[in-house]
Amino acid sequence: MIVMVLFSVLLTTFTFYFYQMFKGANILLDKPDMAITIEKGETFSELRAKLYDAQIVQEAVSFSFVAKVLDYQEAVKPGVYVLKSGMSNLDAVRMLRAGAQVPVRITFNNVRLKNELAEKITVNTGVKPSEFEALLSNEDFLADYGLNADNSMSVFIPDTYEVYWTITPEELFDKMHKAHEQFWNAGRRQKAQALNLTPVEVSILASIVQAETIMSDERSKVAGLYLNRLRKNMYLQADPTVKYALGDFAIQRILTKDTRVNSPYNTYVNRGLPPGPINLASIASIQSVLDFQKHDYLYMCAKEDFSGYHSFAETLSEHNRNASKLHKALNQRRIYR
Repeated sequence: MIVMVLFSVLLTTFTFYFYQMFKGANILLDKPDMAITIEKGETFSELRAKLYDAQIVQEAVSFSFVAKVLDYQEAVKPGVYVLKSGMSNLDAVRMLRAGAQVPVRITFNNVRLKNELAEKITVNTGVKPSEFEALLSNEDFLADYGLNADNSMSVFIPDTYEVYWTITPEELFDKMHKAHEQFWNAGRRQKAQALNLTPVEVSILASIVQAETIMSDERSKVAGLYLNRLRKNMYLQADPTVKYALGDFAIQRILTKDTRVNSPYNTYVNRGLPPGPINLASIASIQSVLDFQKHDYLYMCAKEDFSGYHSFAETLSEHNRNASKLHKALNQRRIYR
């Protein structure tokens, strides 16, 4: 009887212990849910130490035992996972072993250069900025999308997107291309065709419009002016393209010598649109080109009151008068560059 009682007690004790190891709460005790990132190449030992040191796993031995039983120790998958407060070892290990990641958000806007885009778009992912930046200039890769190193940035529509942390550079670019194709629906493509422009060309022109004016209610007017010049085969003479060509975006006053810079992006010496966008045009800027304001203006310059708006003119003589006022105001403020 004593032996049977002892056996029963031991059996009950071990059964309860193993039940606690598998089903008892061991994750984030008295703490809120938490997202963790498992890096590429991270081993189970490294993961366990990270979770224990951060007090995410309360008891490391039982967590290790359950991981061993479920063969997780050799099947660690990278990604972002959400661990629930009071989660059991069994539920946590099953989720991690299944690779049940949660999506992460990426947001990008206010971008001029490829390295800036690469830095912003890869935040919250396992992609290295340098890897993605290299892809933006990979002619062989881009050719499959009908793009090149000059216009590859035109495929990116600034917004917030959801991806998985484990996404590859190629998958990330493909996702952005699919979003681009979805954005360019039949209605928008029809409007672009009416302008005798491709979606890529609309994005290029929209990037110039966006750089030209900070006033959203003026963009369609500016777009109409540039479209007038394109139709007349005039030089666009857009100052933002000169800044881009010079690589100096802090210039407040474009000088005559600046307009002579040798660059395909300088619209003072090259007719038509530059080979690629000078920034990532927003949806609003793209729409301002598609829904441009119809008028006969061919010239513009910043208003002398520094309000951010522009003075528009149909003739060169009228434009010269407006420009004279601006130059006088710049000199008064001692803005020479």
